[in-house]
Amino acid sequence: MNYRHHYHAGNFADVIKHALLIRLMRLLQQKERGFLCLDTHAGRGTYDLTEAATGDTHARAPEWPDGIGRVWAHDATGAEARPLPAGLADYVELVRGYDRSQGNRGATPKFYPGSPMLMSLLARAQERLVFCERQPDEVKPLRDRFQFSDGVQVRETDGYGAVRALLPPLEKRALVLIDPPFEAQDEWAQIVEAVRDGLRRLPGGVFAIWYPLTERAKVDRFFAELGRLELPPTLAVELDVDPPMAKMKGCGLVVVNPPWKFAEEAETIVKFLGQTLAQGPGARGDLIWLVREK
Repeated sequence: MNYRHHYHAGNFADVIKHALLIRLMRLLQQKERGFLCLDTHAGRGTYDLTEAATGDTHARAPEWPDGIGRVWAHDATGAEARPLPAGLADYVELVRGYDRSQGNRGATPKFYPGSPMLMSLLARAQERLVFCERQPDEVKPLRDRFQFSDGVQVRETDGYGAVRALLPPLEKRALVLIDPPFEAQDEWAQIVEAVRDGLRRLPGGVFAIWYPLTERAKVDRFFAELGRLELPPTLAVELDVDPPMAKMKGCGLVVVNPPWKFAEEAETIVKFLGQTLAQGPGARGDLIWLVREK
């Protein structure tokens, strides 16, 4: 894959990934003690959706209308409409609030917060945020965005190496988001090795790994490789929107050491999105346990 996130901001993959990321942070914050938030592939942190459809040489159809656009405009007052699940409503309200804070007063979203921005919006004083990005054209706006933010560090570095370098943290708790662009031939192997390193250093750490649904065989091999790590409780949340003629039909988020109640909330969210964001007849939202809780 060649996944420049600037062109895909606010799409269905962002909706499920960011809604679940927010739930992870909220649940971890039920304890007073803070934790390290590490984003290994942070991107630029925030996106202008009016620019996201413009490529280097040609215009692209925007993807956000079939992602954040659908839940943003979700009508909970119609005869057959269902209200957003609480966790999804939390996500939409955070995106709306950020969009308004950037000056948009329109009926549709314009400014979309990436995972670093969402983490920073949710972080308490006792949380420490480290955002890693190795692409120079992405890390500069990321640095500009957070240069005056207390408790935030931006590193121009390989995010996989940051897992080894930063764990275990002083806080003894961590949420690690691994969200790579899947451009390297050995990306899947690098993820497995990063999880291996992370669990060795912090067995109780929460690791959230985003992956694309392109070929089922690749994902199943990925699950098998993870299974060789003698994982603690681990689940995958998968959203398949089944768009016709698209290479990426969906995506998933593997969560190692999910907090208490996360599985229940995640299942409600992904089932709802499987219907709301459907682009084809095979759309679905599933929860898959790789290692069940005891």
